[in-house]
Amino acid sequence: MKILSVSLAFLLLLTLASKGVYSDNKQRGYENLSSVHFVSEAISEHERLHLIFMREEEKLARDVYIKLSIEHPETKIFGKIAIAETHHTGSVFDALMRFNIDDPVVNENVGVFSGEEFGSYFTEKYTDLTNQGLSSELDALYVGAFIEELDMLDIKTCPKVMIEEIDSIKGSNDCGLVYTNDKVISSLYGHLIAGSEAHLKAFVYNIEKYIGEGAYQAQVLPQEDIDDILGR
Repeated sequence: MKILSVSLAFLLLLTLASKGVYSDNKQRGYENLSSVHFVSEAISEHERLHLIFMREEEKLARDVYIKLSIEHPETKIFGKIAIAETHHTGSVFDALMRFNIDDPVVNENVGVFSGEEFGSYFTEKYTDLTNQGLSSELDALYVGAFIEELDMLDIKTCPKVMIEEIDSIKGSNDCGLVYTNDKVISSLYGHLIAGSEAHLKAFVYNIEKYIGEGAYQAQVLPQEDIDDILGR
């Protein structure tokens, strides 16, 4: 049964790609970056590297959710949000093409990360997160919420691994939304954050069916930020 589910998951992704998910952002309220009429200056090396990172981080979310949807087929939220993450990683792909940046994703298979800069990091993350989500539906839901919190943090500020691995990046304000002045990148990141907020709300709603309404505690972001997102 799981083999069949894996095949169906890949067919779903192939179908989405063939219908132009990566260039059909207008249908989901986000204009294709190739047609945005902003005048963008040449972007910095930090902006370039951060876009590469976000391309793979959005794929990470997609891939983990596909894996968890196979392991917990009764939990429909993973399949639904995996489709949304396909849109998100496609939106970052559009930005890479706009700025003539090589795509780090050369293999769309689930769990495969081959980018020169961050491929090994995301391979390890994929293994760790999927393993954490295998034990139970609740564990899997917590993994989903963790991913969305981490995604928002990594969009807004420089991810920890970039600070550790790239000599010219000295701190959290050296890349991400807080760093960029480019209107295209800022628009993209605002779109991704809005999506992550919606996904986090959905995961928390399902988590609190187990632990009680209002009981969710932040895993990555400050608790006050989570409370603001959840309207508490």
